[in-house]
Amino acid sequence: MKIKNYQTYVIGTPWRNLTLLVIETDSGIRGIGESRVVGKTHTVLEYLKDIRRHIIGAEVTDIEHLYRKLTLLDFGVAGEITMTGLALVEMACWDAIGKKTNMPVYKLLGGKVQNEIKAYANGWYQMDRTPENFNKAAKRVIATGYKALKFDPFGNGDLELTRDEFDKSISLIEAVYDATKDKAEILIEMHGRFAPHQAVEIAKEIERFRPGWIEEPCRPDDLDAIAYVRDHTSIPIATGERLYTAKQFNRLFEDRLVHIIQPDINQCGGIFEVKKIASTAESYSIMVAPHNVGGIVSTAAALHLMTTLRNGKMLEHFNDFSDSQIKKAGSPYPEVNNGVFQLPGGPGWGIELNFDFIESNPPKSKNGVILDPGLDMFQEINWHKRL
Repeated sequence: MKIKNYQTYVIGTPWRNLTLLVIETDSGIRGIGESRVVGKTHTVLEYLKDIRRHIIGAEVTDIEHLYRKLTLLDFGVAGEITMTGLALVEMACWDAIGKKTNMPVYKLLGGKVQNEIKAYANGWYQMDRTPENFNKAAKRVIATGYKALKFDPFGNGDLELTRDEFDKSISLIEAVYDATKDKAEILIEMHGRFAPHQAVEIAKEIERFRPGWIEEPCRPDDLDAIAYVRDHTSIPIATGERLYTAKQFNRLFEDRLVHIIQPDINQCGGIFEVKKIASTAESYSIMVAPHNVGGIVSTAAALHLMTTLRNGKMLEHFNDFSDSQIKKAGSPYPEVNNGVFQLPGGPGWGIELNFDFIESNPPKSKNGVILDPGLDMFQEINWHKRL
């Protein structure tokens, strides 16, 4: 079964663009992939044009060969764009293989070891940064059944916080903890903001709230800084959403710098590459909680992967709280019920796209270039409102 053609689509929302790739095979089967990349949607689409010579005529089952062509034969060092383009094509291939064999993708990956995947909520705190607002919003999340929620309370902090911003951020964390306590786990997002001494000061202050992790406390490529934070707090550390190749995870494993890794299947080469990374993590007793800011395809694909992982911890979910209309892009949507995801049935990813919705929600563009909303979280103090 060979790839005969492919098409790309982009769904625009106020704070993110979602790129979809649909492959058409010579047997009439279509497969779908999806990605979300910050600030580079147009670049990814142009890259997909560049690699057309590698895609057309390729066997959908030759995923390792596809990886080799895009990362070795083009004689470059694979980074965010290459691995995002690879993920789009690779995910579409898995969907097509599943449809051809009439099997869900998780069975092609070795079968289930987990029957349900815990969800954690993100994107729920789109209001003014006051303890009262955050407390009420967290209670609304818990009322929907979520057992974990993540948030970044740090405004536009970068390297260090002023004393006023430090105190304000801690008060927001305390307000969310007061709302959740024994009902749900809180997860603290730092977005790689801080110098190590500042990350440690924050961590020591919030240990009393027993967060499930602090995420990206320092720049994701400053591994010595992450090691310093690890050595000075009892809170588990998570990172990995801005690492794009298996090699970039090596030192995290070898030096046991983190307790949870967060590869994003959208930007880390797709399902197969992330499964390899997760398997290596398991050998170091490190848990996996994939980063997931995607729509229906990315969420379904991540669930198929997670259900095959013995060290799968939980999966991120925005779409109950931010741009919830994105659920209309396909069906059936893998909803969260009582804090856990419902895995789609059917072959492949088990979903079908709604092209009427997709084509009626295009991204913004200027002079033929797709514009990305971005987040500006190191400049705009109210970036979290995602307006």
